[in-house]
Amino acid sequence: MNEDTIKNEKVRALQNHLDLDDEEVNNITFNGSEFMHGDREYLVLKDEEADKRAEEYIKDTAWAFNPSFLSAHTGEKCEDSNDAVLSMIKDFDHFVSDAISSDGRGHFIATYDHDESIEKINNTEYFIYRTN
Repeated sequence: MNEDTIKNEKVRALQNHLDLDDEEVNNITFNGSEFMHGDREYLVLKDEEADKRAEEYIKDTAWAFNPSFLSAHTGEKCEDSNDAVLSMIKDFDHFVSDAISSDGRGHFIATYDHDESIEKINNTEYFIYRTN
């Protein structure tokens, strides 16, 4: 199929989508895969084009995905990418301080229940964390 035929089919697809009559379809303008009707813009893509466009967007915005979503797709590789994540942290000491302020030390040390308990022996405080 040549480019003009594909473009015409895309215009017709948009015409049907917007329920435009034959006169209104003349108001559709286009630039590649981008079509405009009035002040509205549309992409009209074939299946393969849509797959490629979605893939490009996902690749460019992977950083914005929910961490739990990312971990579900990275699995053990998360541990392998730790150096890359660490290299992005501007002030590691502040990062640690902020994390502890937010979640408490127990969250990071007590792998069983995330609790921190304090016991004082001879005027010395001992912090206790359950790990199993």
